[in-house]
Amino acid sequence: MAEAVPSRGPAILVVDDNEDNRYTLAQRLRRLGYTDIAMAVDGRQALDHLRQHATDLVLLDVMMPEMNGYEVLDQMRADARLQHVPVIMISALDQIESVVRCIELGAEDYLAKPFNPVLLRARLGACLEKKRLRDQEIQYLEDVGRVTAAAGAVEGGAFGAEALAGVAERPDALGQLARVFARMAREVAAREAGLKKEIQTLRIEIDDAQKRRQVSEITETEYFQDLRRKAGELRRRS
Repeated sequence: MAEAVPSRGPAILVVDDNEDNRYTLAQRLRRLGYTDIAMAVDGRQALDHLRQHATDLVLLDVMMPEMNGYEVLDQMRADARLQHVPVIMISALDQIESVVRCIELGAEDYLAKPFNPVLLRARLGACLEKKRLRDQEIQYLEDVGRVTAAAGAVEGGAFGAEALAGVAERPDALGQLARVFARMAREVAAREAGLKKEIQTLRIEIDDAQKRRQVSEITETEYFQDLRRKAGELRRRS
């Protein structure tokens, strides 16, 4: 029966100091349908790659010179940018102590070499699905934060409709809330703009009324009436 091809292309990093092992594992991954495969020949190269490229899963050999798999895993878990990248440890050591140590250091799973292709496929799928769900959770929390921040921005009069553009595209309840919130915020902004325009119009009318009242007050004074009489006499004489 043909093996199912993943619906998306996760990025996988294979770390092994043995060229034959890297080639064999890469070929197996390609047969499973994974195409975005990177290679590292030692632990330091693996860490450099991880810090420069987004990676969905690491297949990490335990026994390597200079920096072994345990040390790589330890450094990954100490790095906030890498601590959530899932790692499957691969080793020829078929010992419970090695398995326990890997799990204690934060590995998602463990495979013994030569690895069973059925187990490899199952554990790859399980790790990648777990990461997908975690990424969704992180994105959800970030979107909740954006909605909360938008509420504060509206209250402070600094809301921009683009702030919730990405969240509003979600098909779930949070996306619906973001769309409703954005619509309400736009309505509030429109009402505020209308009120400002009305206030500006009222100010102009008030200024005009004040000017008319001032003119009226001036024209009703005795001094102004006396000037009007003198002006009338001058016009009659001329």
